[in-house]
Amino acid sequence: MSKGASGFIDTGQCEQEQPWLWDEAPQGVFATLILAHGAGAPMDSSFMQQMAQGLAVRGVRVVRFEFTYMALRRMDGRKRPPNPQAQLLQQWREVYAKVRQQVAGPLAIGGKSMGGRMASLLADELGVSALTCLGYPFHPAGKPDKPRVAHLTGLTTPTLIVQGERDALGGRERVADYVLSPAIELHWLKAADHDLRPLKSSGISHEQHLERAADAIAAFLQAR
Repeated sequence: MSKGASGFIDTGQCEQEQPWLWDEAPQGVFATLILAHGAGAPMDSSFMQQMAQGLAVRGVRVVRFEFTYMALRRMDGRKRPPNPQAQLLQQWREVYAKVRQQVAGPLAIGGKSMGGRMASLLADELGVSALTCLGYPFHPAGKPDKPRVAHLTGLTTPTLIVQGERDALGGRERVADYVLSPAIELHWLKAADHDLRPLKSSGISHEQHLERAADAIAAFLQAR
């Protein structure tokens, strides 16, 4: 297994799987975070790139991977819906096991939107050091009456959810009505949406919110 200048790691897996991206912490590592992408954007989207690099300079090694449906889209350009949940969870298990073999020390999992939700379903099972979610989809788009929080009531893994106050999939007012495990901490970003992008009238830039998200996650992981 070798690492190229691009940061890609050749995992030697089947042709449908794409290499991973590793962002090493230049000044030393205190934790490793496996970070999964959301439903509609790949592991090297602008959001994922900025978060991974921001965390790396704060001492968190970040490992990114792509679910099979997204890896296939990279190969042929055809958009596909996410794989069934059981397949997404199994891929998470496999990636976690491989990374655990390669790194020592605290190993956390998490992701953007769907990637974070899948990680939250496995955090206790895998016995990870911590869970971090960016823009957690507390309910499907346009379906606030169908919350996805049942498993969050009994979660025991230390968890940080970085959420925009006006996230259409779970804003501050709606989430206040949910019963969540005491293991979960919520870090709210002012006037931000599902991608942590704030209203222009807030006087805050998207880059500032991403920096604040990286600060919060790094501090949370270091405290673990």
